Amino acid sequence: MKVVLFCGGQGLRLRESADGIPKPMVAVGSRPILWHVMRFYSHFGHKDFVLCLGYRGDVIKDYFLHYNEAVSNDFVLSDGGRSLEFLSTDIQDWRITFADTGLAAPVGQRLRAVREHLDRDELFLANYGDTLTAAPLNDLIDDFQRRGKIAAFLCVRPSYTFHVVTLGDGGLVDTIQDVRESDTWINGGYFIFRREVFDYLDANDDLVDGVFRRLIAAEQLIGYQYQGFWAPMDTLKDKQELENLYETGRPPWGVWIGGEEPV
Repeated sequence: MKVVLFCGGQGLRLRESADGIPKPMVAVGSRPILWHVMRFYSHFGHKDFVLCLGYRGDVIKDYFLHYNEAVSNDFVLSDGGRSLEFLSTDIQDWRITFADTGLAAPVGQRLRAVREHLDRDELFLANYGDTLTAAPLNDLIDDFQRRGKIAAFLCVRPSYTFHVVTLGDGGLVDTIQDVRESDTWINGGYFIFRREVFDYLDANDDLVDGVFRRLIAAEQLIGYQYQGFWAPMDTLKDKQELENLYETGRPPWGVWIGGEEPV
C-alpha cells in the first residue's frame, strides 16, 4: 500500500535545529525524523512511499541519493576493506517517489499534486513527515476496510499541558481543567484514504478545513481514538524529549525493534 508523506514544512519553531533544512530532516539520533516515520510504515509492510516535497526538497533528495547503510547499521569488513557484509539494512526494499508539490502549498494541494503517483490503488495511506506513534497500524487498516468509509485518521490527546476553560453567562468561568483530564482529542495524522477522497478535494483546498468538512457532512470520516504513544516534533522541547527517548535504545515508536537490534 502506498504511503504519501507531507514533507514541505520549514520548521520555523525549530530554527536552531532546522536552519536551512526542511522540518522532516531534523535528526532524532543518527537519522532524520522522516526516516523514523518511514521505518514505522515499513515495519507494517508498507514500503512504497510518495514524498510531497516543498521547502528545501533538494535536501531530502540528496539524503536518500547518498544514503549510506554503513553509517547507521552494523557490518563486517574483511579482505582489507574490499568486502562489506551488512548485519542489518534499512531502506534496501523501499521504493520512494520524490514529487515537488510547491513551496507553500497546503496539505490538500500537496495530496492533489501526487494523485498520478498513486496509480489506480483503491486504498492508500498518508501522514505528516514529523509525527511519531506506536499505533497498531494494520489493525486500523483492517477495521477501515470492513467499514467501507472514505477516510480515517488517528485521534490523540494533546501532547502539551494547558488548561481548558468553559464560560457561562457574563463571562463567568464554569470549569477549568488540565487538557489531559478533558475529553479533548486532536488530529494525530496517520490517515487512511480510499481513492474517492479526491472527489471531495476542490481546487486550493486544505485537507482538514476543506476535505474533512465535506467528508463529515457525508458521514464518511472515521476518527480512531488512540491513547498510546504519539508525539509531534514542533518545538525544540519536542526534539529534546524525542532524543531522550531515542537514547534509551528502545524508543516507544520503534515498533520494529526486536531482540538486540538498535533503532
